[in-house]
Amino acid sequence: MEKILLQTNYPELKLYKKGKVRDIYDLGETLLMISSDRLSAFDVIMNEGIPSKGKVLTKISEFWFNYVEDIIENHIITTDVLEYPENCQPYIEDLKDRSMIVKKSELIPLECIVRGYVSGSGWNDYKKFNSICGIDLPKGLQESDKLHEPIFTPSTKAEIGDHDENIFEEDARILIGSEYYDFIKEKAISIYTKASKYALSKGIIIADTKMEFGIYEDKIIIIDELLTPDSSRFWPLEDYQPGRAQNSYDKQYVRDYLLSINFNKQPPPPKLPDKVINNTSAKYKEALYKLTGIEL
Repeated sequence: MEKILLQTNYPELKLYKKGKVRDIYDLGETLLMISSDRLSAFDVIMNEGIPSKGKVLTKISEFWFNYVEDIIENHIITTDVLEYPENCQPYIEDLKDRSMIVKKSELIPLECIVRGYVSGSGWNDYKKFNSICGIDLPKGLQESDKLHEPIFTPSTKAEIGDHDENIFEEDARILIGSEYYDFIKEKAISIYTKASKYALSKGIIIADTKMEFGIYEDKIIIIDELLTPDSSRFWPLEDYQPGRAQNSYDKQYVRDYLLSINFNKQPPPPKLPDKVINNTSAKYKEALYKLTGIEL
């Protein structure tokens, strides 16, 4: 049975940051980023892991970073564990296929969300205000409708245990500065446009996605993960139908289960049934295979 990696404890390495899903270690000039099998839903970390999830996130991110490198530079240095420094070698079995050595950049504190369809918190905002993050939208849209063009809807970047909050463009400009904002907005929409067109050819609709950017050697680069089932809504094209919530290849499956049991979106999390865990793992693996041809 495959080992499920929930926590990392590597005495030879210096812990830099522990996130909801990723653990990051400081290697001096670079960082080691490890994708665990932890799953966060409604910003609450579940007690059970999802088999192979961290490997799926790493493989999909690596694919997309390479696919859009003509649009913007990314933070990957290598994902080949044989090229990792000596102090990483005792942990190679854990690190293989679920980690990357990355550039040490300065995080830009903004969650950069691009939406091509009306769903999730965007759908909730639309029902109340006929807009999302202050962007007016046509009247009469249904849930999951495709937008005329993708929109950029930033949010705050919350600490673990807190919730991200959608903000208006003027607030984001104040937060990071207009020059950074304009650059990131243009790049994020370009990435989404190119990637969603490719995904559609593979039978997957990318309804929306969340990106992060950083500054490295005075340049803005894209960091963290990219267009994964954790940071995006992936819908099967074959059964897409506006006017309802969609089936998905992402962690929406877990969110739907939690909503069905009236989870209050606060710790502690409930126990996830084996069926939910196994089906979620299968959905992640299917998304990886459809997009990249890689089979785990």
